[in-house]
Amino acid sequence: MNAAVAEARAGMRIADLQSGFELLSRLPLANSERAECEINHFLDSLLQSPPAADVYLQLLEQTRISLCFIEEELARRYTNKALPLGRSEEEAFRQVVGTWLKAARAYAHCAQLQGPGDSAAQAERLALILHRCIYYTGMAITEHFRARRQLPAGLWLNLHGYYASAEEWGIATLPVADSLDCHGRSTHCMAATVALLLLELAGPYSLSAVDLGLVRRWANSWAPLVSLQPPVAGEPLPALVVDLMHDGGLRDPVGGPVTDHLRRLDSSRLAMQISAARTQLQQRIAPAQLGLGEDCSTGQCQRLLNRLYRPWCLMRSGRRFRRHDAAGTAKVCTGFVGMHFHISGSEFSQPESGNAYSRQDFDSLFAFRHMLDPTQVLEVRQSQLGLHLDNWTVVDQCANGFRMLRSLAGTRIEGGQLLALCPHDGHSYLLAQVIWLMQESDDSLTVGVAALPGRPRAIAARMLGIDADASALFSRAFLLPALPAMGSEPTLIIPRGWYRPQRVLEVYDEGLTRVRLQHVTGDGPDFERVSFVAF
Repeated sequence: MNAAVAEARAGMRIADLQSGFELLSRLPLANSERAECEINHFLDSLLQSPPAADVYLQLLEQTRISLCFIEEELARRYTNKALPLGRSEEEAFRQVVGTWLKAARAYAHCAQLQGPGDSAAQAERLALILHRCIYYTGMAITEHFRARRQLPAGLWLNLHGYYASAEEWGIATLPVADSLDCHGRSTHCMAATVALLLLELAGPYSLSAVDLGLVRRWANSWAPLVSLQPPVAGEPLPALVVDLMHDGGLRDPVGGPVTDHLRRLDSSRLAMQISAARTQLQQRIAPAQLGLGEDCSTGQCQRLLNRLYRPWCLMRSGRRFRRHDAAGTAKVCTGFVGMHFHISGSEFSQPESGNAYSRQDFDSLFAFRHMLDPTQVLEVRQSQLGLHLDNWTVVDQCANGFRMLRSLAGTRIEGGQLLALCPHDGHSYLLAQVIWLMQESDDSLTVGVAALPGRPRAIAARMLGIDADASALFSRAFLLPALPAMGSEPTLIIPRGWYRPQRVLEVYDEGLTRVRLQHVTGDGPDFERVSFVAF
């Protein structure tokens, strides 16, 4: 866009509803990038040259459905992506967050233009405006959760400020229409605030994109069941409170004095709702009949509700293992190729019964036939095979996991991914899974990983049966031994998509054997952990 056009657009003023509606009707929704530019220009015009207050509010309300559609389309570029984000993904993230915050500023600007008055209609307008400010600020918070980014300073304070204004004016629970609700239900400022608090309590940095979407839906649907009230005089503070002057969600009151800014959550009705849903799911009632959604399975809903019950009922979840500080550097590798190499100590080769050489293998054998140890992997070859190790600083650890820190430089990591990890105080590699992941405000990565039980063995496996290629070569896999003391049975780690109930695999581990797969005990974006029986 040349300077003249930009200057002309910057000077444009939307003076009436008709001209504003015409601009919105021409949004190119099929082109998310262009639509994002156009709707930002629309909001900028309102902020720079605001029309009359009632026109301003109607125009902002008219943007809601289009705005949410555009931002959701752009968010697909960075949602469920490994960290750190690529350049285009990062740019999309910043655009979406910036647009949500701009929409919140526009509604706040509109509130400043409202004339004096204490009529019911004026109260309804202010309740609607403040709800939208809370909603759009909450969407900026939600995008950070979806992109696994640390929240910047001030976001929670802005949200608390909008809610405190609603309380001050006595309109925190005044119903307002919500055009985004597919069931046509009304909402209010308290419900919008509570929904964000519930979402944070769910541990969003450890949720998959699909699970996070379900939790958001349930939080919005059930938020009206939860009340946000000042502490009761003479009663001890609950385990978690909201401080409207604190830049964060729910927190431990840490024995501080009771102030006018503290609020407590009453989630007793929500606890009954979750308990009833869990019971009905066990009775084989479909999730859609319970209002949980038509796009989720019974097993998925049961797993998520079991996870949400304690935090959403404000019960503390004690750690199974005590965490303590640690210092040192752990070496981490990702991908089956690299993990197999570092756990086995040698490059993967086909077992004799399935041995076949590619042209690259033949060339390597011919070129390095003079080497004393032809199985040795050169440093360049390691890089080509993806055998590179990343160094992570261990922050703290417990009996079954680590919290680690790394700069942006290194391999991209995603939630639930499988890792081969050599601890700072060890010499052999273990398998671990990413439990949660976050990019800090200084762009460093912080990750929490849980070690899989048992010392892994690098093995080879291939599928057998009518749905498998009879001439297929062996692939890399891992065997985790049984640990009776931990109640852990022997399991196989296989590539994602291999598992079928009762599928037969041929496994090579110091000899060939056949196993029959039983059930999945864990999985991630790149692997499945399954129990088996040998025969």
